[in-house]
Amino acid sequence: MTGQRLSVTRRTMLRGAVAAGALAGAAATLRPTPAHADPGRSVAVLGGGVAGLTAAHELAERGFDVTVYERRALGGKARSIPVPNSGRDGRPELMGEHGFRFFPGFYRHIPDTMRRIPFAGNANGVWDNLVAASEARFSRRDADDVILPMGKAGRIWATPDDFRETVGSAIATSTKMSESDALYFANRLLVFNTSCDARRYGQWDKVAWREYVGAGRRSTEFRMLLSRTLTTLLVAAKDDLASTLTIGNMGEQFLGNPLEVANDGALDRLLNGSTNEAWINPWVARLRDLGVKFATGEVRGLEIADGRITSARIVDGSGAARQVEADYFISAVPTEVARTLWTPEILSRRPELAGMNQLMVDWMTGIQFFLKTETNIARGHAAYVDSPWSLTSISQNQFWNRTPVTGMGDGTVKDCLSVDISDWNTPGMLYGKPAKECTHDEIAREVWAQLKAHLNDQRELLSDADLHSWFLDTGITWDAGAKRNTNADPLLINTAGSWALRPESHTADIENLFLAGDYVRTNVDLATMEGASEAARTAVNAVLDVSGSNAPRCQLFKLYRATELEPFRQLDIARYKAGQTNLFDIPM
Repeated sequence: MTGQRLSVTRRTMLRGAVAAGALAGAAATLRPTPAHADPGRSVAVLGGGVAGLTAAHELAERGFDVTVYERRALGGKARSIPVPNSGRDGRPELMGEHGFRFFPGFYRHIPDTMRRIPFAGNANGVWDNLVAASEARFSRRDADDVILPMGKAGRIWATPDDFRETVGSAIATSTKMSESDALYFANRLLVFNTSCDARRYGQWDKVAWREYVGAGRRSTEFRMLLSRTLTTLLVAAKDDLASTLTIGNMGEQFLGNPLEVANDGALDRLLNGSTNEAWINPWVARLRDLGVKFATGEVRGLEIADGRITSARIVDGSGAARQVEADYFISAVPTEVARTLWTPEILSRRPELAGMNQLMVDWMTGIQFFLKTETNIARGHAAYVDSPWSLTSISQNQFWNRTPVTGMGDGTVKDCLSVDISDWNTPGMLYGKPAKECTHDEIAREVWAQLKAHLNDQRELLSDADLHSWFLDTGITWDAGAKRNTNADPLLINTAGSWALRPESHTADIENLFLAGDYVRTNVDLATMEGASEAARTAVNAVLDVSGSNAPRCQLFKLYRATELEPFRQLDIARYKAGQTNLFDIPM
């Protein structure tokens, strides 16, 4: 492996944070603050990721005085990470990232915000920077790969039998799975899709996906594709841990809506440039225009008196602490940070927050391989089904017509293969160690070897000679003494039974504290930027209620459910209440 590692220092991280706040799209027409806005209300937003920026956006449009406190870089996990010292001869630096961006068509909250972020030359703001992927590749080691076209296909079913036959046929044809396995899985989807809310939250959330689909009784192909790969792709969790509520919801969107009814756009979408340039920087610029203020600092504590948060203790990069006062506080920090803030005094008023200590976080983190030639892997995302580390990737330059990779770095880079590592706990094929116990060099070599094992089994799609360099997410830090990595940005895992442990955005027990992380209960029920956006909107609506504001509430969207199956969901309400199984939950 000839590629060199591109490293990052604290100084370059801070420089990236400043760059994230730079103005972009200044030529675009700005939307004025609404006349009905309710000024004079101060809000401290703790955290500058997607949840924090969404909350700030919605509040600022309604005339609130908003300050965002971010410990590192605006955009959080969604930001680009400039690769230090990679630019030459006036070219911008190469762009790394925590993980590749993915905007499914059933996302509604994020696209709605994007349309309100001006971008020069775009009629629909940043939303016009979304582009569709036309296919997905499921790559197998020493076996034929499957290329699936993305987009509207098939037809809407008229009956449950039609659902089973249509979905089962599509799975059998596209995956080369046996007809019996495909029909069985289609029936499991039908059971979930015809389950009422009470059953989904009261029964299926408590069941692991592997158990729900009966993977142990099915073929190897079934277990690999529909049990293991499906869960690691969506929630970076093992199939014996992932909640059926979460995976079932996603299956309902991806497989249960062939005509993409009520979708915002194409099923699989990406940005047409680096995330900072195509989305985050214009967003920050818009927020500044709306009057939002930004401050560097990490929240370390909350003070409470008489049922209200009186101040937040913020620590800056130098270690200096100060108390921040505001009328309202929105916690938009991730799970592992938020639960350190719940003091005995806070828990005495909101005891349900103690359940967050049982929420599971794990790692799903990206590495980018910069290449000297363009790849020809897929015109969209690729999943490496047999890879020990559950890898997925996207070749970015084919989509980056706004900021091509070819115009970055030293001028020799022609493509960026951005890879997500979803399993950090399983031993790899080169060193026999999980990613958590590998040095950064070993991680790069291991991932590269797993990719080649999948892609080069029939013809060479990846060549060592084409590898220019690689870049690992800066949140991964190697501890030489402990001989393992730490991760500054773990991901919430929707495990079986986790819904009961997740809090609501707001209760009257602490009047001015609102929660906006992706751990908050949401309709999308997935730790994603869409979940963060929905949670933030819910928090803002609660602020509007508490403050007595007459400003319009943030729009909230629900996931698609086939209207053709609604009579059966209504029937299931009585069946679940009577302790009966779902009508279609029968042995097959």
